[in-house]
Amino acid sequence: MASIHRQPGKPFFFCAFTTPDGKRRFKSTKTADKKQAAEICRGWEKATRLARSGKLTPERAREVIAEGVANVFAASGDELPHATIRAWCERWLAAKEIETETTTHSRYKGIVARFLDGLDQKANRDLSALRTTEIQAFRDGQARELSRASANLGLKILRVCFGGAVRQGLLTSNPAALVATLRGKGEGNRRPLTLAEIKRLLAAAKGAEMEGLILFGLYTGQRLGDLARMTWRAVDLEKREIAFSTRKTRRRMILPLLQPLADYVEKLPSTDDPDTPIFPQAAAAAEKSVGTLSNWFHDLLVNSGLAERRTHQATKEGRGATRETSELSFHSLRHSATTFLKAAGVSDSVAMEIIGHDSAAISRGYTHLSTDDLRRAMDKLPDVTGDTK
Repeated sequence: MASIHRQPGKPFFFCAFTTPDGKRRFKSTKTADKKQAAEICRGWEKATRLARSGKLTPERAREVIAEGVANVFAASGDELPHATIRAWCERWLAAKEIETETTTHSRYKGIVARFLDGLDQKANRDLSALRTTEIQAFRDGQARELSRASANLGLKILRVCFGGAVRQGLLTSNPAALVATLRGKGEGNRRPLTLAEIKRLLAAAKGAEMEGLILFGLYTGQRLGDLARMTWRAVDLEKREIAFSTRKTRRRMILPLLQPLADYVEKLPSTDDPDTPIFPQAAAAAEKSVGTLSNWFHDLLVNSGLAERRTHQATKEGRGATRETSELSFHSLRHSATTFLKAAGVSDSVAMEIIGHDSAAISRGYTHLSTDDLRRAMDKLPDVTGDTK
């Protein structure tokens, strides 16, 4: 039986309890409040009792901690901030409606709705009762019903959602962060396009918008959706710069307009409206679905002999089976840019700054690169426009 005690000359109450190995432990509760000390001591006793019976799992331990913290607050006359799983998800979605684009918020809303539907009445429990196994079950269910990519996307959204609850003190840890993403058969096989392959693609795309998108992809390292929506306002031919904000990370980017890209841009029809898309057809397609643009690029890979045409024939695995990931996509140009930069001796931090990779956030806190710094690094990229044969 656990009990609390005061020691002469000590400001805090001590808790006496028996550990799972049968030894008696005497530990400070770090509080001089008797009611708080009693609740802390009861929490320790409960944890050791569960451990002795073999029922103390990591998830159960988190529940005990959360319950103990709530009891300590109650003993002090305060109320610990709390919310049900459903209430928190709705609150998070409401905030995201303000912060994100309509299409992004709609995607978040659909994922959260499927997650809450799966929990059913359990979604009305306190947020601290949410278990990692429940999130893992959601991930696996999405993989079976939709695809592996959809399951991983759903998991990442839940990580962000419940990470917000941790920051607001509603959770002591993020249960979704403990669930791993699913690996695919083709995952890890994505590779950069080689210089020769890029030239083959440019030759096949000659005169089409995809030719310019490939050049922008290589010489800016940006995502297909961002490039498709880019307007003439982003291009400053006098300063030789491109300035825009990424949709995914909302990061403001200012990159040098390299000579091969400048030569291409200067040949395009001029316009007096700076909000006109540089690539009108791609911009229109992107507003409906970036997947359409990805399919255009895949068709170009096929026509260039760099990929096999996709089929829609039924397989024995059924429609729920996930498609093997192609090793080449428009995203490969980001890998190509990074590969070329590093091969030319550009440091990782500078390469990541140019590409705008999320993991560059830490290095950006210590590195302040001017456009001239980036230009000196990016000038080391090869010129793929010289001979496309």
